[in-house]
Amino acid sequence: MGEKEEVFCHQNLNGKLSFEVGGYDDGGRGGAQENFRMLNFSSILTLLVLFFVSPNASAIDKVFPGNAKDVDIIIKSSTSDDDDTICKSLVQTQGYACEEHKVTTKDGYILSVQRIPVGRSGKTASKPPVLLQHGLLVDAAAWLLNTPDESLGFILADNGFDVWLANTRGTKYSRGHTSLSSNDSAYWEWSWDELVQYDLSALVQYVQYKTGQKLHYVGHSLGTLIALAAFSEQGKLINMFKSAALLSPIAHLNQIPSQLTKEAAQLHIAEVRSLSISFSSVNFNLFYLDSYPILWFLERVIYRQLHQFNSFLWFDKQEFYSLGYRQFPPGWDVLGPILEKICNQPGTNCSELMTALTGPNCCINSSRAGELLKHEPQPTATKNIIHLSQMIRTGTIAMYDYGSEDENKEHYGQSDPPAYNMKNIPKELPLFLGYGGQDMLADANDVKALLNDLKDHDNGELVEVYSEEYAHADFVLGVNANQVVYDPMISFFDIHSS
Repeated sequence: MGEKEEVFCHQNLNGKLSFEVGGYDDGGRGGAQENFRMLNFSSILTLLVLFFVSPNASAIDKVFPGNAKDVDIIIKSSTSDDDDTICKSLVQTQGYACEEHKVTTKDGYILSVQRIPVGRSGKTASKPPVLLQHGLLVDAAAWLLNTPDESLGFILADNGFDVWLANTRGTKYSRGHTSLSSNDSAYWEWSWDELVQYDLSALVQYVQYKTGQKLHYVGHSLGTLIALAAFSEQGKLINMFKSAALLSPIAHLNQIPSQLTKEAAQLHIAEVRSLSISFSSVNFNLFYLDSYPILWFLERVIYRQLHQFNSFLWFDKQEFYSLGYRQFPPGWDVLGPILEKICNQPGTNCSELMTALTGPNCCINSSRAGELLKHEPQPTATKNIIHLSQMIRTGTIAMYDYGSEDENKEHYGQSDPPAYNMKNIPKELPLFLGYGGQDMLADANDVKALLNDLKDHDNGELVEVYSEEYAHADFVLGVNANQVVYDPMISFFDIHSS
């Protein structure tokens, strides 16, 4: 491994451990450590993002609100006077009409939904409603960040569809709850199981209630997983869809090629407790996992990278409760400015940050990075990240694993989490799948495994669009996605709109 460096550890009067770099002997511990030697600065930023999406990383406490409604949804729509809305900041500025709606789920989360009822021409929508569901760490803004001719939300409206934009619980515009604050740990007690059971169900029923029509669905990334899981359950929701378009579909995740993502899952990055970092004179709290691999990783890799930027790293082994036991301290309001400051430094290419997570996107307009940082990344629940990590580690598509037979029996009545069987998806449900050869999250081999699950689909009801050059984010932010993906998708919707 070449010349070694030593990490000297010091403990101050407050019990904090700080580190200095010098000669270091790893005692012959190779293996996973070797995988981290070549991590670049963008990889470290990516890991900081992964840490920041761990808001409630101490032990999951099984604290669900006990006052969930017996009705499926609470019907409520409203027009906000706040200038800080997706409608006012991203839609109306482009010359489109826009409505703000609120939907309350059975478990009390208040979701923000935007509706674009007409295109720029002002002509009333003549086609069915389309519900757009974003992926992980973003919100509905992702469908609107490019020009109107390049953004799917606007393209669908201009093609005569009644467009509805969903925002997952916990994101900026969906932070409400009937009884909880987003600062409460219980607020973040959910994974994508709850997005299937509560969010998607409430949103689909709401759109059908408001329009009186069945709807088309477009999901990207996590938005595809929750739809596939719901379809596999074959509940009453399935009869509310005309068709579904799944872009960068994730279901099987065991062949994911991103080494960074795989290592994060294997080292249980999301299941950490507490870490404090001082970075460029900005103090903020992260979390640590009290186990050797992650402690080695932090001291050996993150410290050495941050050291280049005159940064200082220490471990603060406090209980999470003493940090405030909130969503995630201190929040995205700190991470966003840090990333923006770093990305504006000469010689720093933050497009590599997206590449490290999603693959080498071919067709994103780099000049839109500033606009992207105004709206993304968005928070999620630690339990959601843990759930996705379980899928990567086990290769299964199953409900959240509580880690013991007793806890699983308490929640599910069985020792193992119930599986979502993709082969149970109704073969007559029209499905459009778009995937790319450079995608490091929805790997082409994993998508082919999903397609194999769907091989008995009725003739003509399963359509694939494959682009060898596309990576994960190209399907939403690609400047040529209109021609590569959206045109054939709209033709697919038109065929199934009767």
